[in-house]
Amino acid sequence: MKALLQPDSFSRPRSILAYLALLTGIATFLPGQIYLSTSLACLAIVLGWGNLRMVGRAIFVLILLLTVVALVNEPSAVPRAAGNMARIGSLIITVMLLSAVLGQSNDLKVISRSLFGGKPLLRYAGMTSGTAILSIPLNFGAVGVIATMIGLQVKDQGDSPMARNAARAVIRGFGASPMASPLSIAIVMTVTFLPGLSSWKLIALGLPFALLYLFAGTFAREEEPPREALLVDDAEPESALLPWLRFISIIALICVGAFTLSAWGGLLYSQAVTLSCLTAVVIGLIYRRLHDGVLAMPSLAMINNELAIMGGSSFLGGIVSTFALGWLGMDFSLPIWAYPLVAMVVPWLFFAGGAIGVNPIISGTLSGSILGPIWPEYGLLGLGLGIVAGWGITIAGTPYSANSLLLERCTGYSAQTASYGWSLRYSLAALVACSLVCAVFTLPF
Repeated sequence: MKALLQPDSFSRPRSILAYLALLTGIATFLPGQIYLSTSLACLAIVLGWGNLRMVGRAIFVLILLLTVVALVNEPSAVPRAAGNMARIGSLIITVMLLSAVLGQSNDLKVISRSLFGGKPLLRYAGMTSGTAILSIPLNFGAVGVIATMIGLQVKDQGDSPMARNAARAVIRGFGASPMASPLSIAIVMTVTFLPGLSSWKLIALGLPFALLYLFAGTFAREEEPPREALLVDDAEPESALLPWLRFISIIALICVGAFTLSAWGGLLYSQAVTLSCLTAVVIGLIYRRLHDGVLAMPSLAMINNELAIMGGSSFLGGIVSTFALGWLGMDFSLPIWAYPLVAMVVPWLFFAGGAIGVNPIISGTLSGSILGPIWPEYGLLGLGLGIVAGWGITIAGTPYSANSLLLERCTGYSAQTASYGWSLRYSLAALVACSLVCAVFTLPF
């Protein structure tokens, strides 16, 4: 029992269980595969109890409690919940594998260095958009890569407006990714809880808002002294054109594969993204084997927090949505005028939750699972944008998100200062704009 409380206990078994959960999660031909995949993921979570965050432990306890309640009162909720966790859990594991494989590339160092050159305005725009692009496959690993270089700048040359603007650009770039990235957990979970909403429609609406959010940040930064230069090192910079082209080509191929499998292959969007990413992982591992002569499978021992928080939240969402539909009744609906008002409130609820430490995936689970069953089809785009945009604004503008804490660790800039001191008014303006757009797309026309 004591071993379970040690952060590094059972590392190898946890990694093996995560791989097995992934394989069974995509093996839809196996009888009972959703239950097997969910059980394997839960076992990996339990074996890593010692390094679970408090929110992960709370979610896992809720999984056990609500499963018992569902088996007694509403057994039909369990298959839906297990299916959610099997699909989202497989996606999480695959995205983490993709991040680990791409993170070994030398191109990544060249790309990240290329973001630090140019005049202040162009540098900020390049860094924030570059972070958003890197975040598509790397998740918050993109923040870690670029924030490490900002930390070197702070260490070598001290605090400066340039370094602070770079930090702003990084967290805002990461915040824009959930709004429009085809590989985003936010997009996948939103269309999971709102099955009547097409992923391409949500991305088509989220992309302009994400771009607006990104580049409006150029007006919410500090003035930099003239002729200031950010010197990551003294070496002659290597051209980043080919590395960028290779990296963007990989992302494009993964996205095309996901849309093809979803539209023509008849797969659920979460399954399509998982298989597309997994194909890229396999190709990357084969390339590494041929290039380096070794095949090193990334360890998944530390993924139990993501499985507990993200996968567990999707499980809870399946149960909560079934309960909510049962309690409210199949015919329950709000007045037509109420839906735009509720859509306006959704992004603010995300931000308020993030301000007190509630992970956006929990806010997304609750809003999607409760509102999804009672939402009119004509207004799904408004609700969907409220979820993904509220998610992105929250992880960029509140101090308890993983990227804010990672930025603090790499650069020394306080997460509170980066979130509220530098960007509070910017976040509030984005929330106002988001609310208005959500209301318009929830109107009955």
